[in-house]
Amino acid sequence: MRDQHQPSVAVITPTGLAPSRLPFLEELYDSLRAQEDVSLEWIIAPNGPKADPDLIPRGITKDPRVIVVARPGPGPAPARNTALNYVSAPRVAFIDDDDRLPPGSLAVRNEHAITTGLGWVAGRSADWDPASGSLTTWVCPTPVGRHAPGDVWTYWPDPEASKPPLGHCMLLTDTRLAQAVGHGGLHKGEDYSFLMGVCTRSAGELLPDVVYHRRVHAGQWTAEDTYRDQAEFDARRHSWLKGKAERELQAERPWTRAA
Repeated sequence: MRDQHQPSVAVITPTGLAPSRLPFLEELYDSLRAQEDVSLEWIIAPNGPKADPDLIPRGITKDPRVIVVARPGPGPAPARNTALNYVSAPRVAFIDDDDRLPPGSLAVRNEHAITTGLGWVAGRSADWDPASGSLTTWVCPTPVGRHAPGDVWTYWPDPEASKPPLGHCMLLTDTRLAQAVGHGGLHKGEDYSFLMGVCTRSAGELLPDVVYHRRVHAGQWTAEDTYRDQAEFDARRHSWLKGKAERELQAERPWTRAA
């Protein structure tokens, strides 16, 4: 990572700092250090009663581009939202503490955002199995190409049957747009709400490049049978309705204001 006073991209990572995941956090850091042609800041947001910031490896915290924003309350939604308070870069990406970025991930999206002026630019995500080294690209329902505000929602016909048609960690988003939308206050599925807010308020584009490696491992919360409970389906429905409402409001614009 290059030392520049004004970073181009902010990366936000909420984490409970579980001891078993600290090696993952170091691997994520290595992947950030390997990013080329982009300057960045990394905002780590420990959250939860056991998320002691002193657990973060010293090799990470001594990097001047790393900002640690600890919150005692549990939950990634408030951690992600309050971390946005400390962003100085014009664009932001959210990355989970057990995943990594392939080389060029940030640069390809950032350069495209600058060139096009779009509010968000996404790339593909691939499931990464460290044991075998395999990468399996997710062909998401949202097609590659440019999308008008609200169009991504149309690729999500039934929130009971599936998650949203794009992943929020695939996005690089204008910081103002991310701050305007936020992650709500959901216990889980807050990323669904963020995705729908971003993609319905602004035009964007999905690139064919793989920009995110989602680690496959036994400790994944979302892979547990108990994850898909009523709270998760409520989050899906909430986010689907949010996307529907935002799309309808977009269609009604421009609004007229009395003189």
